[in-house]
Amino acid sequence: MWMRLLAIFAFFSATLAPFALAQTTTREAEAEALQEANRQRAIAQQRAEQFAEQADAARTDAERAAAREAAAAAEVQAAEADLSAAQSRIRLIEQLRTEQRARLSDRQGSIINLTAALQTLARRPPALALVQPGSVRDLVHIRSLFSTTLPIVRERTADLRAEVARGANLRLQADRAVALLEGRQQGLEDRRTELARLERTSRQRAERLAGATIVETDRVMALGEEARDIRELMAELDRQAVVRDRLIDLPGPRLRPARPGEASAPERQAASRANRRPPYRLPVMGEVVEGLGEVSDAGVRSRGVTIATQPRAQVIAPTAGRVSYAGEFRGYGNIVIIDHSGGWTTLITSLAELDVDVGDVVRQGAPIGRAGAARPTITIELRQGGRPVDISSLVSRG
Repeated sequence: MWMRLLAIFAFFSATLAPFALAQTTTREAEAEALQEANRQRAIAQQRAEQFAEQADAARTDAERAAAREAAAAAEVQAAEADLSAAQSRIRLIEQLRTEQRARLSDRQGSIINLTAALQTLARRPPALALVQPGSVRDLVHIRSLFSTTLPIVRERTADLRAEVARGANLRLQADRAVALLEGRQQGLEDRRTELARLERTSRQRAERLAGATIVETDRVMALGEEARDIRELMAELDRQAVVRDRLIDLPGPRLRPARPGEASAPERQAASRANRRPPYRLPVMGEVVEGLGEVSDAGVRSRGVTIATQPRAQVIAPTAGRVSYAGEFRGYGNIVIIDHSGGWTTLITSLAELDVDVGDVVRQGAPIGRAGAARPTITIELRQGGRPVDISSLVSRG
C-alpha cells in the first residue's frame, strides 16, 4: 500500500514542476499588434487635434468645413485603431487562458490520483492497524512518508493555487476587455455618423457649385472603359496631368524669349515640383500584409503596399491633390487616383464606398472612401513619372 502511495507522490512531484509558457511566438505577435494599434491611435488622435486647430483658425467657411471633415476622419481612424487594440487585447488574454487551461489539464491526472490515495487512507480506521499483520509497519512507513513529502506537496501546490488565482484574474480581464470592445464599437459608430453628416453637408455645398464637373466625370469614366488595364489608365491620366500643369504654369507676356538652352519658367516650375517630395501618410489604419516588390502566390510582383484593416475602415487622402479618377475599375473594385502635381500620383484600390468625385481637390487627411465589410484590404501605389515609389521613405510617423 505504502509503496503505491510513494509512487503517486513521486509522479505528482514531477508533474508539478514549473511549466514553461507555450506558444510564446503567438503571444509576442499579439503583444506587438496591441502596441502598434495603440501607436496608430495616438497618431490619429494627434492628427485630429491638429485639424481641429486648423478649423478654429480658418478664415473662410470652406476652409473650416474641410478642416472639420478631416478632423472627423482622423477621429474615425483613431476609433478604428482603438477597436483593433481592444481586439488584440482580447486575443492576448484568450491566448493566456488557453495556455493556462493546458497547464491545469496536465496536472489534473496526478492531482486526482493523489486525492484518491489520501481519501483511501483517511477512510481506513486506525484500529484496523492492530488486527492486520504488517499494518502497523505500513502505517509507520506512511506517516514517515507524509512527514517528508507533505512539505514538498505544499510547496508545489502553492504554484497551482497561484495558477488558479491567475485564471480568475484573466477571466475578469477578459470580461472587462469585452465590455471595452463594445464601448469602442459604439464610439466608432458615433464618429462615423458625425463624419457622414459633415460629408453630406459638404456634398450639398459642392453640388450647388457643380458645373463642368459632370462633363469631366463622364469623360474620365469613358477613358476607364477604354483602358485595357490599370497601368494604361494611369499612364493616360499622368499624360493629361502633365498637360494641365503646363497650361496652369503658362506665364503672361514675356519681354524676351528664353536664351538657347535655358529652360522656360513653366519647365523650371515643373522640375521644381517633380523634385519636391510630397508629405505622405498611409491612407488607412491597419497591418501591412504586402510590401512593394513582394511576389504573391500567383507569381505577381506587387507595385504597392497592401494593408489589412478594420471592416468599413475610413480611407483618407495620403496627401493633398486633385482626384483624377474615382469609380469602379475591373478587377480592382472602386479605385481612386489622386494627382499630386509634379508627376506624383497615388492609386488606391479595393474601396467599397467612395466619398469623392473626379475633379475634387482634397487636402491631406480628407475622407475619400471606406473599405469593405469582410476581411478588407486596401492597396496603395505611389508613382513618380509613372514609376512605382517606395512609400516607406515618405510616410510620416506623426
